[in-house]
Amino acid sequence: MNVVDSSAWLEYFAGGPNAAHFAPAIEDTDKLVVPSLTLYEVFKRVLQQADQTSALRAVSAMQQGSVVDLDASLAIEAALLGNEFQLPLADSVILATARRRHAVLWTQDADFEGLDGVEFHRRT
Repeated sequence: MNVVDSSAWLEYFAGGPNAAHFAPAIEDTDKLVVPSLTLYEVFKRVLQQADQTSALRAVSAMQQGSVVDLDASLAIEAALLGNEFQLPLADSVILATARRRHAVLWTQDADFEGLDGVEFHRRT
């Protein structure tokens, strides 16, 4: 199973230098787990940088995977991980989702560098 964080989704959609690193995880939709918070983050950023139609296309593609909603128990798991690793809210939720689903977390966000279960690719 794979979770792709917002920075990696945005890199993929923009065709950035690291897009090829994230393509296998994104394109294997049968194994793709999508935290609902990444839908929010990606939609908002694409909306800011492009338009609503582009933002809707992006989240439509993301929803080809299995979307995981933030519930009470996941929120508590995220808070515990956030406290343990000093992560911001969104990163905590994304990491908690990956760990709950026994998934690899694909990212280029330095907050995750060195954590178990994370496939980190430095921004180029």
